[in-house]
Amino acid sequence: MPRAIDGTRRLSRRKKILKHAKGFRGARSVLFKTAKNAVMKALQTSYDHRKMRRRDFRALWITRISAECRNMGITYSKFIAGLNKAGIIINRKALSNMAIEDKTAFAALVAKAKQA
Repeated sequence: MPRAIDGTRRLSRRKKILKHAKGFRGARSVLFKTAKNAVMKALQTSYDHRKMRRRDFRALWITRISAECRNMGITYSKFIAGLNKAGIIINRKALSNMAIEDKTAFAALVAKAKQA
């Protein structure tokens, strides 16, 4: 009875990696060894960039809030400190949205922060 040499495990593992590498340029999408390295690197960078996206958005929100605060005659740090002293808990994403879309509500928050 002949012995089975090429199992389906190895084939399926290679197919999975080559499927991930679909669309890569050159040998990175065809050859298993280079595709494996490319896929590992791509998965790592995609993980890292998901974390970086959150940092980038937070920085963007802070920049928007700061710009609107300066228009209203207060610095960002004093505005945030004033909100904390006034006991107003609101995240930076909502504040940024408010600064862009609802200027009157944002002005009310700035007034509260200045009082506190």
